[in-house]
Amino acid sequence: MSSLRPSFRLVYIFLYNLFQFCGHTWILANNIARFLTFGKDALADTFYSVGFVMSLCQLLSILELFHIADGIERARLFSRFFQVVEKNLLLITVIMLEEIQSKPVVCVQLFLWNIMDLLRYPHELLCLMEKPSITMLWTRYTLWIPVYILSAATEGVTIYQALPYVEPKVPESSSSNSTGSSQLHLSFALMFYLPVLALGASVTVWLLLKERKHHLNRWNKQTKKKK
Repeated sequence: MSSLRPSFRLVYIFLYNLFQFCGHTWILANNIARFLTFGKDALADTFYSVGFVMSLCQLLSILELFHIADGIERARLFSRFFQVVEKNLLLITVIMLEEIQSKPVVCVQLFLWNIMDLLRYPHELLCLMEKPSITMLWTRYTLWIPVYILSAATEGVTIYQALPYVEPKVPESSSSNSTGSSQLHLSFALMFYLPVLALGASVTVWLLLKERKHHLNRWNKQTKKKK
């Protein structure tokens, strides 16, 4: 049974990365097709079209924290933890506030998330198949960083645009006191989240730069040994 364990783990992580790659490919293709067909009008209902699949992919991304902790995947736990948490928290906010689902910034956010994941999962699949590519490696750890910075900035804009929709209104009766209180708590939570997002994203970028240097140096050493 112990000899079957590594192969089972390999099949599992391969299928996971393949599912994520196919899911994000479908989302990106759907967005591009709708934009080419309907133009700017497609931005208004982007979340309605791909929100379920995006939410499913991001929910499953929580498994990546267990992959890293278990040693199936080699990555920095803090940076991945922050990325997973910030995406899922923002998705929960967008789902709760239907008013911002049609905002263009949400469409941009989904587009950037897809670009990030489509830069990562193909590289992971090639590594699992023992067919690493220096092009994919460089793309994964170089282009991914500026796209992440843009994504974090867009998340901040999304949260900022969501604030007016959670500002508590003066209750007209006692029955609406609980609603006003929950809106107040959510408003404070979103305002507190903005500086946390800025700090966490800065630390994540620093860790990603260190991770990029490590992987590129290891590739160079392996290339020299083969020569």
